[in-house]
Amino acid sequence: MTASDIPQGFEPHTRKSPLTDPWEPLYSKKTDKAIIIGLRLAKPHTNGRGLIHGGLIAALADNGMGHSCAHVMGGVSSLVTIGLAVDFVGTAEVGQWLAVESEVVKTGRTICFAQSLIKADDVVIARANATFRVVPKKEPV
Repeated sequence: MTASDIPQGFEPHTRKSPLTDPWEPLYSKKTDKAIIIGLRLAKPHTNGRGLIHGGLIAALADNGMGHSCAHVMGGVSSLVTIGLAVDFVGTAEVGQWLAVESEVVKTGRTICFAQSLIKADDVVIARANATFRVVPKKEPV
């Protein structure tokens, strides 16, 4: 994969996770209101029929919405998912650019609501919404 394969504004995603390690390389783009997650779809992202796996879409949507909530809240808290819903309205194939475009709907002291559109080459293939519990970060000992 070359830099020309990655849409403008996306950089290597710095937040790593054992869950997403097999899906690397992941990319992200920061805006004032969200963290957009993106990747070039490849064979490890597919199901048995060769289509992009719904579990990948759900996990990346959860990831993108949670990071967006934390970003909007200034990074002072961590978040845990308490509810996640995904509606699949299309499909994606190997080679397409997948982008999870999240929007924070509302933040509060103990809860954050977000939604996202998941797009393959700019065509919506899923939508998701989630609720997150705000958990204060613990000071290092």
